[in-house]
Amino acid sequence: MVRPVVIATRESRLALWQAEHVRALLEQRFGDTVSLLAMTTRGDQILDRSLSTVGGKGLFVKELETALEDRRADLAVHSLKDVPMDLPDGFALAAVLEREDPRDAFVSNRFASLAELPQGAVVGTSSLRRVVQLLALRPDLRVESLRGNLDTRLRKLDEGRYDAIVLAAAGLVRLGLAGRIRTRFDPAEMLPCAGQGALSIETRFDSTELNERLARLSDRPTRLAVAAERAVSRALGGNCSMPLAAHAAWQGMSLELRAVVGHPERHDSPLLRVRVEGEAGDEAAALALGARAAAALLAHGAASYLGGAAAAAALPGPV
Repeated sequence: MVRPVVIATRESRLALWQAEHVRALLEQRFGDTVSLLAMTTRGDQILDRSLSTVGGKGLFVKELETALEDRRADLAVHSLKDVPMDLPDGFALAAVLEREDPRDAFVSNRFASLAELPQGAVVGTSSLRRVVQLLALRPDLRVESLRGNLDTRLRKLDEGRYDAIVLAAAGLVRLGLAGRIRTRFDPAEMLPCAGQGALSIETRFDSTELNERLARLSDRPTRLAVAAERAVSRALGGNCSMPLAAHAAWQGMSLELRAVVGHPERHDSPLLRVRVEGEAGDEAAALALGARAAAALLAHGAASYLGGAAAAAALPGPV
């Protein structure tokens, strides 16, 4: 009897939806028998502190990687935005699925848009990237921390703790909650983080046969776009303590990549913005585009925002 393919997943409703989505693909495309291994990660357990102070987004994937390493699971499904830029030795991103809407969503029970919020309104978000961009648009707002899974964040809004919250549109759409979205931010005003809206499948590097099958689930335009985005973060040492955004969009055969950096402590500092464009017919070209964007940010003074010497050391070579 063929052993079932085991998917490691977090236990949140959104994570389980994502795992079920991949299970359906494996069953329909390859006739696999698939089971789920649901787990609670440290990122799910620690809700009273910001991610930047307790280890970053990698807290959402470490336990799942341990299950892969112990061979209790064959693959793990992640929101790509939660996956660290560099995987530990022995692991691989076997597939990146077609992207859902990458934009951020404005969610409020009383106001239709950011512009309609009264002066001093309280907006909830757990992301430094969103904090600096919200304050660049509306410096009068009170932006307060908001942790927890998607349902928990919506519940806190409904309890009246916030006038509005900002969430990834993709998660709301996937759970059938698109009706909670009042407006979707244009990337020109609120640039998404690298990989937002894309699902990734992580495996052991030595799972050769499985990895070959999973590669057939990858969406090439999405994979190249997110490779460029993640290259910006990788070059600048991106993590949860850095307000860094990067988003790539296809313009015909060319990839337009925009990136934004804010100051991690002085949130009233000007945002540094760059835009680069070029052909990205393969992953090497996409990575080179990301390196160009990172170099442009550093040329605009990002080193002083990101820690001076450490950021300067990340300066890519000529591309």
